[in-house]
Amino acid sequence: MPEKLLSRFSRASFTLPHLRFLSPRASLSLRSLHNFIAPTSQKSPLTLSRSVAAATAMDSSTSSTPCKLVLCGKSSAENEIAKSLMNNNNLKLPDNVQVSILLHSEIINKQQRQDEESFCIERFMNSLSTNRFGRLLIWSPILPSTHDVVSNNFGELPIGTVCVADVQYKGRGRSKNVWESPAGCLMFSFTIQMEDGRVVPLLQYVVSLAVTEAIKDVCDKNGLPRIDVRIKWPNDLYLNGLKVGGILSTSTYKSKKFNVSTGIGLNVDNEKPTTCLNAVLRELSAAACTLRREDIVSAFLNKFEIFYDLFINGGFQTLEELYYKTWLHRCSCSGQRVIIQEKNENQVVENVVTIQGLTSSGYLLAIGEDNQMCELHPDGNSFDFFKGLVRRKLE
Repeated sequence: MPEKLLSRFSRASFTLPHLRFLSPRASLSLRSLHNFIAPTSQKSPLTLSRSVAAATAMDSSTSSTPCKLVLCGKSSAENEIAKSLMNNNNLKLPDNVQVSILLHSEIINKQQRQDEESFCIERFMNSLSTNRFGRLLIWSPILPSTHDVVSNNFGELPIGTVCVADVQYKGRGRSKNVWESPAGCLMFSFTIQMEDGRVVPLLQYVVSLAVTEAIKDVCDKNGLPRIDVRIKWPNDLYLNGLKVGGILSTSTYKSKKFNVSTGIGLNVDNEKPTTCLNAVLRELSAAACTLRREDIVSAFLNKFEIFYDLFINGGFQTLEELYYKTWLHRCSCSGQRVIIQEKNENQVVENVVTIQGLTSSGYLLAIGEDNQMCELHPDGNSFDFFKGLVRRKLE
């Protein structure tokens, strides 16, 4: 039962019924996931700069070039774990992708310089202040998927391990869609272990909130205008009506615990195919300062650890007020009104409901024109989250 409950929320097939927005103030740009990263089956005019040729060459079935994974720990304890992982060659990738494991300390000792556009490990570690999350970092210049690294090696890695890639060419989306991720996009995945399956579906909301608050923290720290990234239920991030990020959580159930792998993608410095944080920042400020991926990841992990403890110890209600302030679906004075198309025998009937918030199980709570409270479920078929909602009346 817990696994069935979890699969409804944390797999990529999570979708919603045919509906239209009635409130102009709450209207959304429903361009689905094309607003974030383009699917490989439908090429878009992305500029991957130095990564395109490499990504093409790195086909997992034919490439003989090992995928480089650089390990670094926050303290000597994590660095010992990193050394053990390298010596025992413990890390594996699917599809027989070859892996080359290196220690960051050895690269520094050999004075091997990273590309200036690459993720700066030292900057990340200097900004990290967590006790659990992110203390072991895996970085790669290019790899199939950060999510594959943490999920396929979950048992070998300490809980809280984070994997970051400059470019990934087999990123995952809903319904097992494959996404190309351009240079300048922040892509990372990390591990969490939970015991109560009833709250696992709510984890993606905690992650979403930590991302939006981390961006604000980085802006404040650098004296920059705050960028108002908002959460579109259940796990998309929007800025100025365009999708700039998303969250994917998957899990397995083993030894009475849920092993959760969570991946985040965020447009930081890649303006195509939609927009990115730095593009909006340049419109708001004349300052030359831009947001860096390292600062956002470390700020996210710092914030997430605080939010996660509140969530586990006090429930999602400890974060609910802040979550709704960042939510895309609620206006200041009333909720977002949508039209749900429901089948009644051989006819399609349209009903208006107003979104009120979330139910305890993580679905959308809404009220109909008859004042009947209902829970909105995704139908599992529609590509956009706000198509295919199925209404269930609440007693």
